[in-house]
Amino acid sequence: MKRSEKMRAIRGATTIPANTQEQIYSHTKELFQQILTANSISSAEELVSVIITVTPDVDAGFPARAVRETAGFELVPVMSTLEMAVPNALPLCIRMMVFTNIEADLAGIKHVYLNAAKRLRPDLANKEE
Repeated sequence: MKRSEKMRAIRGATTIPANTQEQIYSHTKELFQQILTANSISSAEELVSVIITVTPDVDAGFPARAVRETAGFELVPVMSTLEMAVPNALPLCIRMMVFTNIEADLAGIKHVYLNAAKRLRPDLANKEE
């Protein structure tokens, strides 16, 4: 790691319209791609790991597959886990935490919230709009 780089965590979330493998995979892939693009990450060597959580109603497939099948990012450690079951929580939600070595202060990190997940952090979701 270069002296100017710091380990940072980039947050993101999205929702899916239906609990299907195709929706889980495509929406996770879109979220991952947008996080990479927004933060100018072009190489797996810049990443440390990725943690993905899903709400209990997302169980038709593994969202980690979307990261593992991204060309050039196959070796990045990825883990999927279950989000806490909180009453009235946003349904069909996939959250992502990308750990990276990046030359950015905390305020310079661009978090990505898509679809209904924009409600989770409107302060961060609207920052880029």
